[in-house]
Amino acid sequence: MYRSHNCGELNASNINTEVTLAGWVQKSRDKGFMNWVDLRDRYGITQLIFDESRTDKTVFELAKTLGREFVIQVKGTVIEREAKNKNIPTGEIEILVSELTILNSALTPPFTIEDETDGGEDIRMKYRYLDIRRNPVKNSLLFRHKVAMEVRKYLSDLDFCEVETPYLIKSTPEGARDFVVPSRMNEGQFYALPQSPQTFKQLLMVGGMDKYFQIVKCFRDEDLRADRQPEFTQIDCEMAFVEQEDILNVFEGLTRHLLKEIKGIEVDKFPRITYDYAMKTYGNDKPDIRFGMKFGELNQFAQHKEFPVFNAAELVVGIAVPGAGNYTRKEIDGLIDWVKRPQVGASGMVYVKCNEDGTYKSSVDKFYDQDDLTNWAKATEANPGDMIFVLSGPANKTRAQLSALRMELAARLGLRNPEEFAPLWVVDFPLLELDEESGRYHAMHHPFTSPKPEDMALLETEPGKVRANAYDMVLNGNEIGGGSIRIHDKATQQLMFKYLGFTEEEAKAQFGFLMDAFQFGAPPHGGLAFGLDRLVAILGGQETIRDFIAFPKNNSGRDVMIDAPAAIDDAQLKELRIKIDTI
Repeated sequence: MYRSHNCGELNASNINTEVTLAGWVQKSRDKGFMNWVDLRDRYGITQLIFDESRTDKTVFELAKTLGREFVIQVKGTVIEREAKNKNIPTGEIEILVSELTILNSALTPPFTIEDETDGGEDIRMKYRYLDIRRNPVKNSLLFRHKVAMEVRKYLSDLDFCEVETPYLIKSTPEGARDFVVPSRMNEGQFYALPQSPQTFKQLLMVGGMDKYFQIVKCFRDEDLRADRQPEFTQIDCEMAFVEQEDILNVFEGLTRHLLKEIKGIEVDKFPRITYDYAMKTYGNDKPDIRFGMKFGELNQFAQHKEFPVFNAAELVVGIAVPGAGNYTRKEIDGLIDWVKRPQVGASGMVYVKCNEDGTYKSSVDKFYDQDDLTNWAKATEANPGDMIFVLSGPANKTRAQLSALRMELAARLGLRNPEEFAPLWVVDFPLLELDEESGRYHAMHHPFTSPKPEDMALLETEPGKVRANAYDMVLNGNEIGGGSIRIHDKATQQLMFKYLGFTEEEAKAQFGFLMDAFQFGAPPHGGLAFGLDRLVAILGGQETIRDFIAFPKNNSGRDVMIDAPAAIDDAQLKELRIKIDTI
């Protein structure tokens, strides 16, 4: 064996023990007659000592040649360390080395392998295998493993069965672009990589598997951001003979289990709010409820008061920012500039200072008196010492702008504590949403989501008002999972395709296999998928998912370490019968 112990387990109880260790040289300190080397592996760091008076001369001289990240094996005796380091588990001991073997030399790494490194993100992505040696990345990957194991344990204990589904499938419309794979054996035809195992997990329910789960890779060819990758991992689940309440209870339980086992936190409440309430109260369908600043709609108090900006607006809406009444004019102007940025898109902002004496001072005092502003304060639940910020314009756009401001202010005020967890369910989503460009309705979730039975009649008259039997789990302002009760009969599924604009031929070509399956006794079923990458990042107190993925892509979808995607040679193109058109 290359080692008898790892570099994180030896302590004072091992003094006088002969040991063999192997790992990487973290750093060395050569004092001439004495040389100390920190040896690192996944488990920790152990200090080695090479003493001119006690170490074989050949070994002593060889130790002087060691560079950072050399891979070495040592044999020696555990001795008490004179200058103890209480910050590491092995800080009471060191190894008096008797034998040293260099297993592999190393170039000087392009950045320091330390918790606080001097390497920028681009260089660390290029040398990701070196970045993984650093504790922050290594620990993030170990944390991800722990979460995944707890998920498997919880679901397996509830009789869920893990089943693998194919990666090479047919292209089906699920809301994002597919990655496609040419088939050499089937000329001119392509597989698609799955955006989710959606139809397969439904077919498993038809097959009688009853409770399925899978921790599975999914693929979507869409623009990237901090919490999105072209390939991502889902905790994918489906259950037969269930209603919405059954599914919500199971995955509330999973979330409670993870928070308790991973974070040591007990969470009792999982509020449930409707999609409409979320949009009107927070301006988005994944609200962060760790703090207040709920929206107050002001149309009845702000319009018809000779202020043309508000009078012309579809919506006038504000939030009360706690303790912000002492903001300077410079700070207020800075926030006005912030909402005017193209990323937010507001044309301006009105503010009201809520003075400690109960009076108000606003940027629109010319048009509104103290009684008007008192009504604004009541609508936004503002208190003395707060500041009210007000936006106006088209309803959906204005809510999105105020939502962005709410989140920015919460971050500035330190209200988004990563160690505080506030889960909730958002329910009663619209079944369909209208694409204004095409004039066609699209499924807000996917085409297999069941409408609320009581809303079925509205499909003919007011399809935009039909609610879906769908639900999202939200944690700290992030959607971590979503699902629905599925359509399980052919007639309803055909009707859904009709309202989505599919012809009968198109529906059969795309999903004939599923509708055929429904004719052989499909049970009522539903499910949910959690985004594992995002869930792990939030539990780990981070906003971005990249450090919790071993080999992530950059914002252009490139793996700069292996230089992918890349061109393929002409012989491969010819074999696949593909020609590349250059523009």
